[in-house]
Amino acid sequence: MLLRPIRTRTALFALTIISLTLSLPTAPALATAAPVPAQQQTRPDSFADLSARLLPSVVNISTIQTINPEDPGTDMDMPQFPPGSPFEDFFKQFQERRKQQGGRSRRAASLGSGFVIDAKEGYVVTNNHVIAGADEIKVILQDDTNLPAKLIGRDEKTDLALLKVDPAGHTLTAVPWGNSDDIRVGDWIIAIGNPFGLGGTVTQGIISARARDIQSGPYDDFLQTDASINRGNSGGPMFNLKGEVVGVNSAIYSPSGGSIGIGFAIPANLAKSVITQLKEHGRTKRGWLGVRIQGVTPEIAESLNFGAPRGALIASITPKGPAASAGIEAGDIVLMFDGKPIEDMRRLPRIVAETAVGKTVAIQVWRKGETKNLTVTVAELEEAEREGLIPGATPSDDETSAPPSEAEVLGLSLTSLTPSLREQFEISDDTSGILITAVDEMSAAAEQGLQEGDVIVSANQQDMKAPADLQKQVEAVKKAGRKSIFLLVARQDDLRYVALKLDEPKPSKDKKPSAPKGEE
Repeated sequence: MLLRPIRTRTALFALTIISLTLSLPTAPALATAAPVPAQQQTRPDSFADLSARLLPSVVNISTIQTINPEDPGTDMDMPQFPPGSPFEDFFKQFQERRKQQGGRSRRAASLGSGFVIDAKEGYVVTNNHVIAGADEIKVILQDDTNLPAKLIGRDEKTDLALLKVDPAGHTLTAVPWGNSDDIRVGDWIIAIGNPFGLGGTVTQGIISARARDIQSGPYDDFLQTDASINRGNSGGPMFNLKGEVVGVNSAIYSPSGGSIGIGFAIPANLAKSVITQLKEHGRTKRGWLGVRIQGVTPEIAESLNFGAPRGALIASITPKGPAASAGIEAGDIVLMFDGKPIEDMRRLPRIVAETAVGKTVAIQVWRKGETKNLTVTVAELEEAEREGLIPGATPSDDETSAPPSEAEVLGLSLTSLTPSLREQFEISDDTSGILITAVDEMSAAAEQGLQEGDVIVSANQQDMKAPADLQKQVEAVKKAGRKSIFLLVARQDDLRYVALKLDEPKPSKDKKPSAPKGEE
């Protein structure tokens, strides 16, 4: 699968950015758009009237970037050769000769799309990747007028940017934001943009899917469409049949770089929140809870006797963060945040991010069979990033020089932690638990991805100090009639929960427990 951000300077990206890196003729001009009647929400016999009203609001974005061949990251993209191909060395040699022979900076042009959201003030929305690294940004009108644009703010996490032009002497037409939460799979939409530098181009299609996660950022919640979207469409609007912007076209699925009918747009409700912050502050000011989360799988739900999988499972808490101050604990499952239900894990980060910094909100969690209602004051994510705050693990007790205890449980060879083992497996001093030294390939633990060097921090939310502690919890789970045990596992300071089935494998007769590296 190739997901391509729609931009052509990097034709071999795994995610095709749909802006166009070419020097091409400017695109058609802006005119004055009129409101779209509400009755056009149903599919019209033709999209002509709707398109004529909306085309004036869509602009073309032109950028110029100075590229210095001596700067890292400015080489031509490496084609994808088979492993060991002689062409890989040939291409590297070509790049080196190019640097030695040329050595001069060059200017690259890039084209994308955008749309006006405030005609009086001249505010224009586009994708961040359209203007990233640009020395000059211009908004191009249909009458060949080039308006210099100022970058007000940009956000890499959602791939959005806000520009401003001086509208004096020019007619700009703004379009309103729509409610992307209302749009349904199967609803008609139209997309307008600047594919391949051709200028205002209209395509139509339907919403093919919602809430797509294409692994492009922490807040992925894309709308998927079959409307034709190509290079140069980046930053262009997706409209519903009322003429409201319900998405910002950003990426396509494509093996070749051209449209095959799978495009992705940032939902308007997410984009509107980010753009408002960029307009007010010049940057984003997202809410921050101070937790790391994971999904509640059916296995985890069963091991906790939780019921149907839902909510967001707290894997760890940032010390001195908002969640820690509110009394939220690792192992809690967030069910509600600020009155909004958390149906799945991916919903919580977006809701928290959109919450005003400093606001005190109600949060409902499930903890060890009980529902608890707490309050938390939301902090600012960007400030926490500047301060270097990261989720921490449970501090460990002082370790003695006594020899480690060992055991085999659930197909895992386990030992207690010692200073030498910490050094050998690069385990930080603030991680406590029992060390996995080997995993039976036929065990449920192997299926869950557990591996040598992982540390089991807790089982059934009980701290682990020695392998015998895990065996006790296994027996308790079996006695309660449950089929899996709930583990908190640390790997290189990254915490996650695992629901491990209790069916232990039968080791072969000649199999011996594997010893830790260097301690045989």
